[in-house]
Parts: sequence; C-alpha cells; structure tokens
Amino acid sequence: MAFSSGDTEGPKSDINVTPLVDVMLVLLIIFMITAPLMSHKVKVELPQADYESRERDRVPPAPPVTVAVTEDGKLFFNDEPVTQQLLESRLSVEAQKVPQPDVNIRGDKTTKYRYINEVVNIAQAQGMRKVGFVSTKERD
Repeated sequence: MAFSSGDTEGPKSDINVTPLVDVMLVLLIIFMITAPLMSHKVKVELPQADYESRERDRVPPAPPVTVAVTEDGKLFFNDEPVTQQLLESRLSVEAQKVPQPDVNIRGDKTTKYRYINEVVNIAQAQGMRKVGFVSTKERD
C-alpha cells in the first residue's frame, strides 16, 4: 500500500497500475517479435495417402495364443493340457503363421517365476516375437 504525501490523511486506496502496464508492454513486444518466427517459411508438398488401398491390403490380426502355467508347473495351450515338447511344436507352428499371433502367458498368483521363464524362453526359441503376460486389474 502506498502512503500519500501532502495534506490528505491515511493511505491511498487506489491501485498502482504502472507495473502492470510495463509487464503487458514487454509481453506485447515479445509476442510481436516471436509470432513471425512461428510460421514456416519453407513450402513442402506432402505426399497423399491412399487409405482405401491400404485397408484392402491389410491382413486381419491373428487371434492371440494363450499359454497357462499352474502353480505346480503344468502347461496349458489354449486351455488344453500339453507337455513341454508339445508346447514347443505348437509354438513353432504358430511362429510360421503370417501374421504371427501374440503369445499371452497366464500364471497363477503363486506360480514360481522359473516356470514362467521357461515358457518365455521356449516361445522365444521357437521364433515368437510378441510375448506378453496376462494379469488382473488391482481393485481399489
């Protein structure tokens, strides 16, 4: 608050707008200088995309393959029990498909990680590129 000098008594009740005007003028000058720099000076002719032919040529994605691992290490390929050798052969067949399906690995909450790691290593050894894990969403 500013105090007046003179014959009036008490503090002045009006607002000093001089600093506000100074800041606004500085901002105005900055924006006047930088605005022309924001426009692109180089003219480039961009290629046109043909979305219709792209949609016709696109292959629909393959449904994912699910490998479940129980707590004691039993394996299930798409919900049917398999051995490790049978899992390897089925993943090898799936790896040859175009487009290659994703591999979703589901494990019990108490499954040891070494069983999950073995399945991931088998999938990668057979040439599967996309291996993911399935979990449930945490409740708040």
